Amino acid sequence: MTSRHLDLRLGAMPMRALLVAQFLSALADNALLVAAIALMKALGQADHVSWVQTGFLVPFVLLAPYVGAVADALPKGRVLLIGNTIKLLGTASMLLGLHPVWSYLLVGVGATLYSPAKYGILVQFFRPDRLVQANALLEGSTILAILLGVVLGGWLTDRSVNLAMWVIVAIYAVAALTNLFIPRLHPVRVERTHWHGWHLLRSFGRSLVVLWRDDAARASLMGTSLFWGSGATLRLMLFAWVPLALHIRDNQTPANMMGILSVGTIVGAMLAWRFIHMDRIRRAFVSGLMIGPCIALLAWQTRLPEAYVWSFALGVSGGVYVVPLNALLQERGRVSVGAGQALAVQNLFENSMMIVMVTAYGFMTRWPVIDVIMGYGVAILAGTGVLAVLAGRVLRRNADAVGVESSDTGNN
Repeated sequence: MTSRHLDLRLGAMPMRALLVAQFLSALADNALLVAAIALMKALGQADHVSWVQTGFLVPFVLLAPYVGAVADALPKGRVLLIGNTIKLLGTASMLLGLHPVWSYLLVGVGATLYSPAKYGILVQFFRPDRLVQANALLEGSTILAILLGVVLGGWLTDRSVNLAMWVIVAIYAVAALTNLFIPRLHPVRVERTHWHGWHLLRSFGRSLVVLWRDDAARASLMGTSLFWGSGATLRLMLFAWVPLALHIRDNQTPANMMGILSVGTIVGAMLAWRFIHMDRIRRAFVSGLMIGPCIALLAWQTRLPEAYVWSFALGVSGGVYVVPLNALLQERGRVSVGAGQALAVQNLFENSMMIVMVTAYGFMTRWPVIDVIMGYGVAILAGTGVLAVLAGRVLRRNADAVGVESSDTGNN
């Protein structure tokens, strides 16, 4: 394994190409989610909208042992191109009449391939001491895309679901073309040449064990999994909560709330850039303690302005929380199992948590949604509280390993 990197500036052309491609891909992902939910309602299956999100997440779990190896063995820019092409095909299949759950599952296959490559390429672009800033930019691009994607999806589907999907196909196509401007970098890990399924599965299992035994990596895996699990479930809850609590029954309002939450997350990502570096990573866990209370307080709102305020506060807390934890895992993975493989392990943890939480919510749809969101917020507070205590102890014990490793490798 080698730790070579290009030592780019944050504003270099390859990074700009990555940010644009990621923005467009995530924009289409989130517009398509709203369109798929609208299709489920049109099919008379509103009680099963959680199936759409679950279908998207299943490939992240089933393919996790393989996509990390692909991301580490092939030029990551080409992996991103392949991922966007698969997403385009999934959207086209929905246009051709395939059930939204199966179509969004195919999009999930493309996203599964895309994810470890888009983050793993950062360690080839930048020194370790720039990883938090690079992650903040990539996360900010993603979250801005979520903001505009759900708003665009809500606006388009209130007019024509068919029009929405044609626009989404065009966005995926432009994203795929933008991937061609990312340089064709040699893979960081070139020794994994055996592509037998069982070999890859065993290799992935070894990587999982290595990261789980690394205290800092384990803290990151647990923290980001809780964050994304809560985010995926809350997105579905809003479509049930808005009509009941705010008495607004269009697709645009819950989409706008998801957008406001995304704006807050962008602000949180920028705050993480400014105030949290690798040697002060424990600050991120303090911010995580605010996620649960913000969710619980949001549940009790009856007016749209106040709902927007708490959505924004929730986003800020989440942005400060998740960006540094992503950077921590990338650095620990880079020096142990490879960045792509580390991100594949992260995808397994995060998407398993999302499936569990989304499926659990699917069984709760007959309960009062306000009570569900309240209980959900309390549970998130308990989870982040326990994790903050455990992670604080772990990171104090491993402060030298995390900080010194980053500094040393940055001079290579």
